[in-house]
Amino acid sequence: MAKKSPLQLVKEQFGDKAKLVEAVKGFTTEDLWLGRTSADKGLDLVSNAKLLRLHAIFTEVKKTFGSRTKLVDAILGEEKRVKDGGYRSHFEKFPVPRLFDLYKSAVKRNKDAAKKAAPPVKAAVKTAGKSAKPAAKPAAKK
Repeated sequence: MAKKSPLQLVKEQFGDKAKLVEAVKGFTTEDLWLGRTSADKGLDLVSNAKLLRLHAIFTEVKKTFGSRTKLVDAILGEEKRVKDGGYRSHFEKFPVPRLFDLYKSAVKRNKDAAKKAAPPVKAAVKTAGKSAKPAAKPAAKK
């Protein structure tokens, strides 16, 4: 099956671009949105692919965290720097899509670090059952 174009996805999920723009504008509250859009252009001139991505990210963040502040708290918790005020103010300037990407990266990084820190279970069981034999001495050279 071929991958659908952004226009096809917009028509399938929302009907037309105007409805998608209205859905994204629904997330432009103080809880999630930083007012960085150009007053002249707005969201009407943003590409379909970017609007779909914004809608997906805002929906996920709203469902999982509820607000930007809670998302920043979750990032600081993953980074184990909850009490660092300067680090918090650094993140508070970022838009939600960037914060969400940072959160996913931090979660993945912590998961990978936990896997590397824990020894493999099968290898530990195999070595524990064997008796330690002294290493054989290398053959003497003539």
